[in-house]
Amino acid sequence: MVSGGMPSLESHRIRILLADDHAVVRNGFRMILVAQRDLEVVGEASNGRQAVEMAAALKPQLVVMDIAMPELNGIEATRQITRNHPGIRVLALSMQKDAVYVRETLRAGAKGYLLKDSGEQDFLAAVRAVAQGNGWLSSGVSDAVIEDYRRHVTDPVDLLSPREREVLQMIAESRTNKEIATALNLSVYTVEAHRGRIMEKLNLHSVAELVRFALRKGLIS
Repeated sequence: MVSGGMPSLESHRIRILLADDHAVVRNGFRMILVAQRDLEVVGEASNGRQAVEMAAALKPQLVVMDIAMPELNGIEATRQITRNHPGIRVLALSMQKDAVYVRETLRAGAKGYLLKDSGEQDFLAAVRAVAQGNGWLSSGVSDAVIEDYRRHVTDPVDLLSPREREVLQMIAESRTNKEIATALNLSVYTVEAHRGRIMEKLNLHSVAELVRFALRKGLIS
């Protein structure tokens, strides 16, 4: 019994879904996670399709997602989960250090990319960071990602989808979320999600910065 109407510790735990096709690996991750007072494993999936279904049913805060899984790979599973449930964050796990894997995984919506040979403390730090909405890259892949970014992105606007560019322009024109939603036939919630992704992709932190960016790029006059 919790006295005085204070919320219990359980209510503050980060709810985590584990997705890996190797039971031994899942067991290892679960043992690490459940030993932490602020973390809770609410489900385990053995393939990408199951991960998508369980994410929809359980609504975890975080999915720890193996990239190489049968039936539906982790990248596509990540894409479906983050598209259908913007509030769920994904931490990708992989043995691959190749920048192409990292780029496609982040493009699919993952907030973090952790190498499977990382230590326990790095794993826990990544879990907590991504659950809070922050990005995380293993040190073993960060240099490759930066170089890949420089090769493939010459203009930050190229990071935005066509829909995000529309939303960016309307935000810069001082349109409200409700006005943008009406104009684009979207929900206000979806517009808010687009706004968050635009800010994140362009590394902008206020509407004023966004307006200045849009002016520099000729998106508004």
